[in-house]
Amino acid sequence: MDQLPLRIDHTIVDAILAGRLQPGVRLGEQALANLFNVSRTAVREALIRLETRGLVQASPRRGWFVVEPSQDEVLEAFHARKVIEVGILRAIDKVPARMIEALRTHIAQERAAIAANDIGARSYLLADFHVCMAEALDNQILADIMRDLTARVILIAALYQSDRDASEACDEHERITDLIAAGDIEGAAKEMATHIDNTESGLTHRLDRDALFDLRQILQQPIRKKGMK
Repeated sequence: MDQLPLRIDHTIVDAILAGRLQPGVRLGEQALANLFNVSRTAVREALIRLETRGLVQASPRRGWFVVEPSQDEVLEAFHARKVIEVGILRAIDKVPARMIEALRTHIAQERAAIAANDIGARSYLLADFHVCMAEALDNQILADIMRDLTARVILIAALYQSDRDASEACDEHERITDLIAAGDIEGAAKEMATHIDNTESGLTHRLDRDALFDLRQILQQPIRKKGMK
């Protein structure tokens, strides 16, 4: 596989995970070609790869944009993550020692980012925990799938995540890791399912609340009839 498009692909996904690329941001082919010092052909190949995975979209005569996923699409991504991540844990026969070390190191980085109120690093690290888990099991295919699913969730979740949400997510990551380290794989799988449900529930509540707020604001605006001053 050509490494140039792959490098562009990974850089864009990392920027989404870190919350630096927001939904609807335009991705100009020439600008990206200049940034990476590559041809527009390499950029286009990377963007097409991302489009097939639901992370960017092309608009006729307007160019490429980061997708703006619907609430239903985000909920589907949460469901897919739950199926995959719980399945990953339940498929573990023997916990690699490096897995626990990798997860604990990652959690320490999460806590440092939360303490520093570094929202970009916090967003990236909390999302990347799930990728880290797959990588620690030496399953790069699952890690790549998790990166894409998590990026789709982040495109909306990062806009609504509070400091408290971040701390609670980190605590849940630690409980999952502790259960894995203790050899309680089924307990870890159940905790993972609860963790994903909690994240989904919190996000759905805020999305619904914001939609209601927007509708209320629109309907409460006075309507001016023609001829009225």
